[in-house]
Amino acid sequence: MEMNGTPSQLGYHMPAEWEPHSQCWMGWPERPDNWRGNAVHGQHVFAKVATAISMFEPVTVCASVAQWANARSQLPPNIRVVEMSMNDSWFRDTGPTFVVIKAQSNSDNPEQKVAGIDWNFNSWGGVDDGCYEDWSLDLHVARKILGIERLPRFPHTMILEGGSIHVDGEAFLSGTCLTTEECLLNENRNPNMTKEHIEDELKAYLGVKKVIWLPRGLYGDDDTNGHIDNMCCFAKPGVVLLSWTDDETDPQYERSMEAFSILSNATDASGQKLQIIKLHVPGPLFMTDEEADGVAQDGEAKPRLPGTRLAASYVNFYIANGGIITPQFGDKKWDDEAVCVLSQAFPDHEVVGIEGAREIVLGGGNIHCITQQQPVV
Repeated sequence: MEMNGTPSQLGYHMPAEWEPHSQCWMGWPERPDNWRGNAVHGQHVFAKVATAISMFEPVTVCASVAQWANARSQLPPNIRVVEMSMNDSWFRDTGPTFVVIKAQSNSDNPEQKVAGIDWNFNSWGGVDDGCYEDWSLDLHVARKILGIERLPRFPHTMILEGGSIHVDGEAFLSGTCLTTEECLLNENRNPNMTKEHIEDELKAYLGVKKVIWLPRGLYGDDDTNGHIDNMCCFAKPGVVLLSWTDDETDPQYERSMEAFSILSNATDASGQKLQIIKLHVPGPLFMTDEEADGVAQDGEAKPRLPGTRLAASYVNFYIANGGIITPQFGDKKWDDEAVCVLSQAFPDHEVVGIEGAREIVLGGGNIHCITQQQPVV
């Protein structure tokens, strides 16, 4: 069912990711021009992520007709596997952005209603700058998910990916959204929209009152043009986690310092100053010759070149019902540090590290990028 009007007009807002979920949605990777070894390695790690999340909440994995049986065989029985066509498996960006409204029911408890925003999508940059040439199947992912769940749909013509926004979940138009100018103001997204126009749309559709713009995302995150979910996220209202490095020779240092300065001088929609928790990046990590050779470089997708710096970040984690599913990159010092920092930031959650998350980074994202939470009804 398509909704008339904007979510905020009807009382909806985007909840925080730490609020209760009814389930998590994921896709299943298969395209050989993005995932090395015909996606065998990537599928193994996707299965580990899905299995870890399923310890805390239900998980639905969507796989193509060619991959359904393979996905079913690699996933535990408690995970639902449904058939769905897609161009690639980045459900944070192609799936719906869920919004909620609390309405009084006949009982003493309020009833929460859920709907989804179906943003436009152009493969992170269109024909010239996008990650692959054909994204026609991805355009229907959000609508299919909402159809399966029989949830109302808010269609939008603005090109936007879920990984480019992060909210604190404060309701009744008192919420705050984080994003980056590098992505949302990129000419390869919405060249005819001004910053003010885009901000107005975020407020109207996410139900937020304020947008905090960071100039740039993580260094090396060229696939998404600097998504916020690799750079900075809310841990709770008034508290953010920021990708960090102390190495002044690292190109990431300038970006982290730039973001730290802006966040230090910012307030959220309620007027409170932000507490900043630094989450050190791993490495730096680079794509090896072997990893690049395993990708079918046929010209349909953005090339994966040896020596490319990987956009690896511990900020790119998933918050489940009582769990934090975080990437581990094989850099023991910073892997262990990330688990420690996240355990302190989320004391009521169990932190679960996913070994081998480098495989997801090789494809252009990480755990937050391949997941999409559905709020509980």
